[in-house]
Amino acid sequence: MSTLMIFRIAFKALGRNKMRTALTMLGMIIGVSAVITMVALGAGAQRSIDAQIQSAGTNMIMVSAGDFRQFGVRQGQGNASTLVPEDAQAIAQVDGVRYVAAASNARGQIVAGNQNWNSQIQGTDVDYPLIRSWQTSLGAFFTAQDVATAAKVAVLGSTVRDQLFGPGFDPVGEIIRVSSGGAGANVQNQPFTVVGVMESKGQSGTGQDQDDVVYVPYTTVMKKLRGTTSLQQITVSATSAAETTQVANAIAEVLRGRHKIQPGDQDDFMVRTMDEIASVRRETTQTMTALLAGIAGVSLLVGGIGIMNIMLVSVTERTREIGLRMAIGAKSRDVLLQFLVEALVLSAFGGSIGIALGFGLSRGLTLWMAWPTAVPLNSVAVAFGFAAATGVFFGFYPARKAAALDPIEALRFE
Repeated sequence: MSTLMIFRIAFKALGRNKMRTALTMLGMIIGVSAVITMVALGAGAQRSIDAQIQSAGTNMIMVSAGDFRQFGVRQGQGNASTLVPEDAQAIAQVDGVRYVAAASNARGQIVAGNQNWNSQIQGTDVDYPLIRSWQTSLGAFFTAQDVATAAKVAVLGSTVRDQLFGPGFDPVGEIIRVSSGGAGANVQNQPFTVVGVMESKGQSGTGQDQDDVVYVPYTTVMKKLRGTTSLQQITVSATSAAETTQVANAIAEVLRGRHKIQPGDQDDFMVRTMDEIASVRRETTQTMTALLAGIAGVSLLVGGIGIMNIMLVSVTERTREIGLRMAIGAKSRDVLLQFLVEALVLSAFGGSIGIALGFGLSRGLTLWMAWPTAVPLNSVAVAFGFAAATGVFFGFYPARKAAALDPIEALRFE
């Protein structure tokens, strides 16, 4: 029997009961579309992470203050007071370092006229916008002279500008007042002159508003807002992305020497590259994607069992037909192939519709809920192949049962 004839018989058999055929394919449609959608969500999240890392700079290195113990109680990372401005100066001398920006942050109430807003006050250095490739939309970033003299100057994020002065307003030259309770100081109504406004950057990967911040010299935060002599962080940019790991290791060695840390002792600082930060987030995303895809894959299993059930029913209903075909010369392999093709058609059509539905759902999530999605082509191939394999696997038993029927007994079947 020709292959074309086998397919014609399969389509004719499936078309006799269209409702049953459609319901049989439904499990496969739901399973494939769910797998495609879940994988698209995971791939979209991973691409979003990669894009954020690229925008931040793959050659960026974060040096943070380490753990601090007080009376045997560990205060956690970022609380040690051993990271100082001189460390930033030493890091700037390391081969492969391009930019360095020391950081000391606080949080405070910002007042302008009769408006006020609570925001992060990020003390940093003049190299910070160069590290992040950020620009000002109005005015300019503060200068090295401002850092050296701990000047009371501020560059506003666009969110802070909008809240204090209104959207589109040019606040350069205006006076804002800052109240902040630091580690060793409690300052009230410190006057700062606005020298610039940063371009809008939107939300970070963690959902934080990157425009809800006020940038001031780190020396000003240390001396006039927090009353400390230590830094919380140093942001470094390597000359190239290929040298990032090597530069990070060199920075760690310099800091160990400066802080007199003996071999085997725990560091009182942390050095992290963007690749390390990204790898943690990617692993989390991949784990969640695999979990969701696994759950969705259960639908494929259910769909395959549904195909097997319907094919067993079909074998029972068509016993006399099978006996008649075998009596006039059809071989067992022809009957086996016929029922396998029917199962394959069910799963392949269901898988195709499921793939189209998966693309639609992914696109809908992006349009309606602003969730990043991306459908990898290999996931489409895997889903379709798995759907076809499921049909063959669950269709083999009914097909084999049909092929094993005795023609005489089949003709007697009522």
